[in-house]
Amino acid sequence: MDSIDEDIIRLLQENGRLSNTELADAVGLTPSPCLRRVRRLEEAGIISGYHARVDAAKLGRGLEVLVFVEMGLKTKDSAEAFESALAPCPEVIELRQMFGLPDYLVRIAVADLAAAERFISHTLSALPGVARVDSHLTMKLVKGAGV
Repeated sequence: MDSIDEDIIRLLQENGRLSNTELADAVGLTPSPCLRRVRRLEEAGIISGYHARVDAAKLGRGLEVLVFVEMGLKTKDSAEAFESALAPCPEVIELRQMFGLPDYLVRIAVADLAAAERFISHTLSALPGVARVDSHLTMKLVKGAGV
């Protein structure tokens, strides 16, 4: 990978809807070699997909909460059960198993504090094996996907 490939990746991260012609102009190539580079990056798995950035607030899910979860029982079966129970929940927009404590970071997007409280209290905390839940609200997003 060279500096042109890095520029292609950066530009597509900023705007995945760039046409090949626009992308080629921006990195100083003609369209054919630019497209070959993009295809090579896709085939290598470096570019794994293209996504729409959605305004969660306009979907009625403008409140994001980071929830740290510690499990009481730390077995493969309890981890699989926890993950299988949470993964399909529409409130869960990111679920990470962590090294050390907490065992999981769960990022949820909901309409408001009442919805967050309901989900955390009645769904998340009620799952078997959950020993401790610690939730945090973001004061300000300084840098993140789409910022």
